[in-house]
Amino acid sequence: MARIAVIGAGMGAMAAAARLAVAGHDVEVHERAETYGGALGAYRRDGFTFDTGPGLLTLPAVPRDLFLKTGREALEDRVHLTETDPAVRHVFADGVHADLPHTSRAQVAAALDAALGDGAGQRWGAFLNRARDTWDRSRRPLLEETLWPNWQVLAGREPYPAEPWRRPLRRERRATTLAEIGAWELRDARLAALLGQYALAAGLDPRTAPAGAAVLPYLEQTFGLWSVRGGMRALATALYERCVERKVRFVLGSEVTAIRTEEGRAAGLVTADGTSVDADHVVAGVPPSVLDALLGAPARTAGEVPAQWETDRASRLLVLFALDGERPAGTVHRTVVHSLDAKAEA
Repeated sequence: MARIAVIGAGMGAMAAAARLAVAGHDVEVHERAETYGGALGAYRRDGFTFDTGPGLLTLPAVPRDLFLKTGREALEDRVHLTETDPAVRHVFADGVHADLPHTSRAQVAAALDAALGDGAGQRWGAFLNRARDTWDRSRRPLLEETLWPNWQVLAGREPYPAEPWRRPLRRERRATTLAEIGAWELRDARLAALLGQYALAAGLDPRTAPAGAAVLPYLEQTFGLWSVRGGMRALATALYERCVERKVRFVLGSEVTAIRTEEGRAAGLVTADGTSVDADHVVAGVPPSVLDALLGAPARTAGEVPAQWETDRASRLLVLFALDGERPAGTVHRTVVHSLDAKAEA
């Protein structure tokens, strides 16, 4: 049995803590906030509860597998999942709207044809077929297997195997960003906007997001979108409770300021109040830049970090409305409103 210190109580960190505890290790989680859950926050007022982070769940097989392997009760014994149908309503800049159904590629194509004209559904479907190849190539090495020491998890394979694109009097090129894929393959500004919003929803800029992000719409339209009764915060609570059942200890309000090392290995943590925590291993559920700081790495200078990491992430403004009474007929769970000028908005 090893003593393991986990930095952060976000969903990934708690998932790691639960699995390590089941494996027989002594696990302690340090979280600088006064609560768990990371991005899955909630705001409560006048009897209403609002998600302040992601509002829907994709790939429900992931938490289902986690709960199956960390305890006797299944995920559905703790939270109630409901398929959202239609999954999303897109309102385009020209006023046209399209309601995309849940996990039916044929119905999605039909909805796009009806809204955007014949051929739109076929182009979108062809794009998703190529995105499926991205998923097939990356699923096992990136999500199911231990990362290789040299990080060459795709063995040199193209993460988004787009066909070469040749323009008159120009050299052959391959798509390297999501925006290029939208422009080259979808050939419709509205379809390109539909694709781009998947990057924006993840806090990425389609102009710089890697082409492999094409897998995002494939995952949504293949495995569906799921709502959690009580909000996504209920999922965080269920995972927190599972950790506690597995004897994971949580120290909330404990900001980690450094990772102690001895002979090149992690040996524990130092917290903001000066407490030193011994550990055989440290799991860091924090961004790479934060990890660098905890390890005492020198600050990065301008130009060393892609601008998107520091300054160009999409911002969010939350406006919370509560509905008094019955839900109006035809109300969809999620609506995406596309701007008149995507470049100006970016």
